[in-house]
Amino acid sequence: MTTIDTTTITVELPEAFDPRWSRLPGIQVDGRRITIDPAEYFFRFESSTWLIADWELVKSQLLAANETTESAVEQLALDFVKAHGEPTSDAGRVLGTAYEVYAYLFRDEHLDGLGLPKITAEHLGMLRQAATLMALNKVELDGHISNVGPCWFFPAATSVVFDLDDEMGGTLDEVYHGGWFNEHRRIESIKAHAALGGRLVHGCQSVPDQSGGVIAPYGASMATFRDDLAAFKVGWIEQVYAHRVIRAA
Repeated sequence: MTTIDTTTITVELPEAFDPRWSRLPGIQVDGRRITIDPAEYFFRFESSTWLIADWELVKSQLLAANETTESAVEQLALDFVKAHGEPTSDAGRVLGTAYEVYAYLFRDEHLDGLGLPKITAEHLGMLRQAATLMALNKVELDGHISNVGPCWFFPAATSVVFDLDDEMGGTLDEVYHGGWFNEHRRIESIKAHAALGGRLVHGCQSVPDQSGGVIAPYGASMATFRDDLAAFKVGWIEQVYAHRVIRAA
């Protein structure tokens, strides 16, 4: 693993995270306080800078903006990132911004229209937590994947932390990577992810493939991204699942 800056990452978030996140190497949870040792937590950690925009500015200027025949919603988000995005080496700030993004995207009001009765408000909390940590993953403009943590492999990580069986872990992953997105939800997601400097992209087609998602900068090479992901995913997924707690029958 190539490292840039392995300074311990510490953040206090508005919501207490599940203490079982500590099952994964390099992460400790004490209520709302999260501590991450990058050298232990990441499979690959080559960049300690991220691009973010102020969430309050996203809320006030972008979330209510409407696309036109001249400017699609993706263009609105790209222009916003160009105008307001700023690099930061403060990983805690990235996590704090990500929490606000996913508290908005996975809010309880969407449950009624989800069409998945097994998904509850508790499951949305799981999604908020895992997606927040996922924001530390990173893809470079040339498509190279520079940061990979266990939350890249969403069903594996949530199964380890929340003791989900394969069926529920897969269902939760479908919710995460778009199973409940109608066009309104897709547009909402594009706008919200501008706060994290890009758009949410997935390496997978469906749950069994389990290739995860990441916030990628607009213009990133998806061909390089696909090839890089294919080269490492199998072994690292197995390492995440190795931390699953096996309970006696």
